[in-house]
Amino acid sequence: MVEITRAETWEGVRAAHRWDLPSGYNLAWDMCEKWAVSEPGRLALIDVADQAREYTFADLSRLSQRLANTLLAHGIARGDRVGVLLPQVPETVLAHLAAYRIGAVIVPLFTLFGEDALHYRIENSGARAVITDRANLPKIAAIRETLPDLVQVWSIDGPGDGAADLHGDIDRASDTCPLIDSGPDDPAFISYTSGTTGPPKGALHGQRVLLGHVPGVQLFYDFWPQPGDRIWTPSDWAWLGGLGNIMMPALRFGVPLVAHRFDKFDPERAFALIRDQNVTSAFLAPTVLKLMRQAKAPPDLPLRSVGSGGESLGAAMLDWGREALGLTINEFYGQTECNLVLGNNAQLFQPKPGSMGKEIPGSRVAILGPDHEVLGPGEPGEIALGTDDAAMFLKYWRNPEKTAEKFVTASDGQTWMLTGDEGETDEDGYFWFSSRTDDVITSSGYRVGPTEIEDCLNRHPAVAMSAVIGVPDPVRTERIKAFVVLADGRNGSPDLVEELQAHVRKRISPHVMPREVEWIDAMPMTATGKIMRRELRAPVLSRD
Repeated sequence: MVEITRAETWEGVRAAHRWDLPSGYNLAWDMCEKWAVSEPGRLALIDVADQAREYTFADLSRLSQRLANTLLAHGIARGDRVGVLLPQVPETVLAHLAAYRIGAVIVPLFTLFGEDALHYRIENSGARAVITDRANLPKIAAIRETLPDLVQVWSIDGPGDGAADLHGDIDRASDTCPLIDSGPDDPAFISYTSGTTGPPKGALHGQRVLLGHVPGVQLFYDFWPQPGDRIWTPSDWAWLGGLGNIMMPALRFGVPLVAHRFDKFDPERAFALIRDQNVTSAFLAPTVLKLMRQAKAPPDLPLRSVGSGGESLGAAMLDWGREALGLTINEFYGQTECNLVLGNNAQLFQPKPGSMGKEIPGSRVAILGPDHEVLGPGEPGEIALGTDDAAMFLKYWRNPEKTAEKFVTASDGQTWMLTGDEGETDEDGYFWFSSRTDDVITSSGYRVGPTEIEDCLNRHPAVAMSAVIGVPDPVRTERIKAFVVLADGRNGSPDLVEELQAHVRKRISPHVMPREVEWIDAMPMTATGKIMRRELRAPVLSRD
């Protein structure tokens, strides 16, 4: 059993929990097939964009088995990587189920990524296939010739630009495909996370990652699931927040999954969707909640639980949640490498505004000092996670050096994963975030590494050197600011700012575009040639 055992206190729930992982385990079975066998007519998915079209678990089983056979027919086998460049659509779910059924490894790709960001992730993962749509196909077509491992591209909207017709191939395939024999440590997907000392790293997760999310989602959705539950998030399923906090656990627990992601988030439309689709549980990132706070919440919302994470909400936002939504928003903390390790449940204890909550059942969290000693309450240090957590990643894909750097043996003899975040605990067992040990930027709920943006800016002919930092922002938490040393003969201007912003927006993604650009004559550097971002950050923070 990995589910929580309900108790009167948080400590009671933690004490009763055990990681009892099965020796044989397959995500396609746990997320779909068990329901297709026992309750084939059970509602699994509502595609809001397609006139609220409903899919049962029998539908998902049949279609995903056909897609699995399609993958096999095109040479995609166990261990091969499959990129999924799609928004919240049924085909995203089908791709995951089909890949897990045959042992292929999914590479989730964000639809706002530009050509450079996609090229890096597809090349680094060695993806042999990509499933996308008409809107994103031109980006794949533009880089395909430089991706020798990429042998097959499908579009869900029909053939074109070198892509085959996914649904045409599915329609011709058999709807019977056996599940492979797999275990909890067999690879499932590679989720790329931003870093500051190089390009993004691919966190390889095993099939057990879903089991590792179970205690957290059950608690911050208030002892979820309950009869009549439906769940939704505006967060993209390409990120672990949308994938691990919503899509995968919804299917596992048989809770109808509402699929819809706005091209541009609109709080009034979000409220209408929640009401019209009878959404009872939602994962809403802090930036989304701040935007929803600016609109008037209707009085008849069916919400009974909301989870949020990525940055602290604060007392004012928690008060708004109680007043406008009629509930206490349960905050949580985790990372791409190991998610949902700290959290809150207002039914079991009173949340402290600004804190990250307490240790989730099955998770161990500690504060380590500079010599990796375990620190006590009130002593600041680096937040570290116990490696026995079922949500722990397996390794960084093709990066043994960074994998080794992530883990340390502490003074207690235990092995811990370093988070790069600093914080402390209090006497009541609450954890408090203080700062980051690296330069990762938290903007609108996304963790953004400066290196990829700087590399992109440096490719522009007007740029000699660049550095990117995060500066405080009341809505986004941090907004992205770039410092630029211009190439000889170039002058800074508002037009050039717009040109650089468009360059990053097109090549990487709109969500990492610098909101500000400042021209500087020289970049502060260490003796070994490393940019000292703290020197750039200090005067900005003092002004703010």
